[in-house]
Amino acid sequence: DKVLPELIEPYELRAAKLREFLEDVKPSLCYDIVPLADPFGPSVTDPGLQCLVVSEETRRGGEAVNRKRLENGLPELALHEIQLMKDPVRSQNEEEKISSSSLRQRLLGTLLQPPRQDPALPLRPYVIGLTGGTGSGKTSIAKLLGHLGAFVIDADKLGHAVYVPGGPAYEPVVAAFGAEILNKDGTINRKVLGAKVFGNQERLKSLTDIVWPEIAQMAKERVREADAQGKAVCVLDAAVLLE
Repeated sequence: DKVLPELIEPYELRAAKLREFLEDVKPSLCYDIVPLADPFGPSVTDPGLQCLVVSEETRRGGEAVNRKRLENGLPELALHEIQLMKDPVRSQNEEEKISSSSLRQRLLGTLLQPPRQDPALPLRPYVIGLTGGTGSGKTSIAKLLGHLGAFVIDADKLGHAVYVPGGPAYEPVVAAFGAEILNKDGTINRKVLGAKVFGNQERLKSLTDIVWPEIAQMAKERVREADAQGKAVCVLDAAVLLE
């Protein structure tokens, strides 16, 4: 449930940075840094511990640790509360304290690693996949990138196009699911079709096996269209891009 968990640094790197900081503060002390596989870690099992450093936010957690220790037959720890440092450069939507969540939010929009060069892929246009669930902001981001000059491919629109009469998926879908999915004008009634596949994994797979390759082919054609227009960047907006 962390903010932007994808941007959390690996444990080994975080532990190394913590050790460097602690040894810089007081190199004469011995530091034992351990990973936490649960909310308590060694705090409820180590009889050698005497003190737990908490903040105003985590005091309740410290009190829970002491309750656990008593259940385990261990003495309570002294709870030493420290004040959290305020972030002097925080923006309006960030936490008041210095926070790793805020630091990760600031990484959005930065290049974390150079693009991987694949000799099998053309250098232009550079294709970016934009994905996420409903309401995640894909459309807004796609519009912003479009205003900056990117060629935007909306996979949802392609999904509608493959179903229209004469479209590449029209006849295979009608053959697979029957004429009862058609409106009076011959178009596919997507609500009726959706009701047929909803909750039925086998039927849903039958549908996606027909439709998704056609959408992918149309997307490739749009990429070629972007190349013909001399576009350097192409953005593919697709809710089920990875699937």
